[in-house]
Amino acid sequence: MKKILFSALLFFVALTVAAQSGTNSPYSQFGYGKLAEQSQGFNRGMNGVGLAFREGGQVNVLNPASYSAVDSLSFIFDVGMSMQRAFFKEENRKRNANNANFEYITAVFRVIKNLGVSFGFLPYSNVGYNFTNSKIVPSYSAAPITNEKLTETVKYLGEGGLRKLYLGAGYQTPLEGLSVGFNFNYMWGDINNSFTRSYSETSVGTYTREYAMNVRCFEFDFGAQYTYKFKNKDEATIGITYSPGHDANSDPTCMNIMHNTQSAVRDTTKFLSASSTLPTRIGIGLSYRHAKSWLFGIDYTLQKWSSVKFPDYGTYDGKAQYIVTTDNFNDRHKINIGGEYCPDPKGLKRSSRIRYRFGVGYTSSYLNINGEKGPKEFSMSAGVGIPIMNSWNHRSTVNIGVQWQKMSTTSMLNENTILLNIGLTFNEKWFDKWMFD
Repeated sequence: MKKILFSALLFFVALTVAAQSGTNSPYSQFGYGKLAEQSQGFNRGMNGVGLAFREGGQVNVLNPASYSAVDSLSFIFDVGMSMQRAFFKEENRKRNANNANFEYITAVFRVIKNLGVSFGFLPYSNVGYNFTNSKIVPSYSAAPITNEKLTETVKYLGEGGLRKLYLGAGYQTPLEGLSVGFNFNYMWGDINNSFTRSYSETSVGTYTREYAMNVRCFEFDFGAQYTYKFKNKDEATIGITYSPGHDANSDPTCMNIMHNTQSAVRDTTKFLSASSTLPTRIGIGLSYRHAKSWLFGIDYTLQKWSSVKFPDYGTYDGKAQYIVTTDNFNDRHKINIGGEYCPDPKGLKRSSRIRYRFGVGYTSSYLNINGEKGPKEFSMSAGVGIPIMNSWNHRSTVNIGVQWQKMSTTSMLNENTILLNIGLTFNEKWFDKWMFD
């Protein structure tokens, strides 16, 4: 019990460093930002596959039914971080950016026979960008300047994102091969976006528009897995997940600020909007394990963003308003395929127990940007799970994965990102009972 309390303390201390943004993408200025991966270190080497995985030695939050696979002696604690380098290109303009982010903490253990419990911290979305555009514009009579032209500079700035704490359970039912589970999530976060238009001639003044949103809400995830065992000891598992859409309990605001730099007068107009919502999510996955060494999986996830309500500033009924609409998003389709190979999971040599992973995926954008669909994403990954083997530990693993993501459109900015994902799965027999003669 003391070790569990220590882990819980470490978990909550780590939340203090988890508020940083995990992206530099200009696309994170739209909607809720750039949606984050919900997988852990071992999944990410397989490009995030996991809806039908039942890994007793790993925490798999993609399907809460998997928690029932943990054995009765283990307490599994998993932490992860990522480092990324992004390459942006729009027409002839290029830019690079680096980022590092603490991502998740998860844990799972068994409380009674057939019942596993998990808790943790996960990212949901990230907002983080800071870029500037400048151009020469014609002067106008309202600007008392002598030059024929002046420079207009627009600065875009955003930060924040959504995070969630979860507590879940997975239960192995009396029906052989069937497990069910759920996660109870608390989601919170602040999203702040702004742009400021200024001019080389200060007499023209500046204009700033600021958007702010504060989210505090609860949600549920439900999952089920069914495993069929073949006579040759191979296994096939099907997994399904469902999360109902819900209100985000947000308080969106928009402020227009006109600043006359000569007179120091600020004219501010504040708009309030109704709360936004979050989408229904449905997932289905299939996995196949062969000879205890090969594991393959495929996942499909649908997020019903097209029905999500989100505030938008524009001209409605002939006047400027900040109102909730359902025109900001598209349904998001995500397909991942991945696998793993381990020469001998119970071998005595470290080299025979290394897990080699690979995966590919495709994701459609949930964004509508100026009436066009946002960038589609293609991704590939590879990784290894390196066992920790010494006199006191032979069950823990260091998971290392490299992922390449390409976000592209025909008329907007293209983004290529290389991510290095590092996770430590600490797996020890904390509940062993010692016997003495």
